[in-house]
Amino acid sequence: MSEVSKGVSSLTDQALMQQVKDGDVGKLGVLFERHHGMLFNFLLRLTGDRQLSEDLVQEVFVRLLKYRHTYRGESQFTTWMFQIARNLRVDHFRKHRREDDLNEDEATEFTSPDPTPGDQVIQNQEMRHLNKALDRLPREKREVLLLTRFHNLKHEEIAEILGCSVPSVKAKVFRAMQDLRESYFELTGERVS
Repeated sequence: MSEVSKGVSSLTDQALMQQVKDGDVGKLGVLFERHHGMLFNFLLRLTGDRQLSEDLVQEVFVRLLKYRHTYRGESQFTTWMFQIARNLRVDHFRKHRREDDLNEDEATEFTSPDPTPGDQVIQNQEMRHLNKALDRLPREKREVLLLTRFHNLKHEEIAEILGCSVPSVKAKVFRAMQDLRESYFELTGERVS
């Protein structure tokens, strides 16, 4: 790895975005490499459509470039990126007037890496139930769970993305987890305790 590559890879997202804002638009490629996978997975879980998710990821980075002059760097770069992604998804479905943006047939699954052979059948069944339960949730609840549980964003960051207060985010997460739990147990036939 060259000294230049080492220097770029050690920069924070905020520092890289500040350089993009200041005119070094090539640094957006580093941000793309760091975050496109996470962003794709987030959008895929919300849309259920691989091609659309890929298109939206590309559009997020086009908008990051287009609106770089508005970047203030006051919060995490990923918070700003998720805000843009969320707005793009909402705009897309408003424009295309699709009420249910996740077909059951198109649902993707999260799977655990390297399950042992004995546990694989049980894990696969549990993951199918969990994915199905997650897919049954309304978009808003699915979104808040993806941000908190799968992308590990802090409540403050999610509040900024959703444009609400931290207590509101905590309440949304709590209600979404309750609904997910109920749906999961309904699918498995187990009792909610």
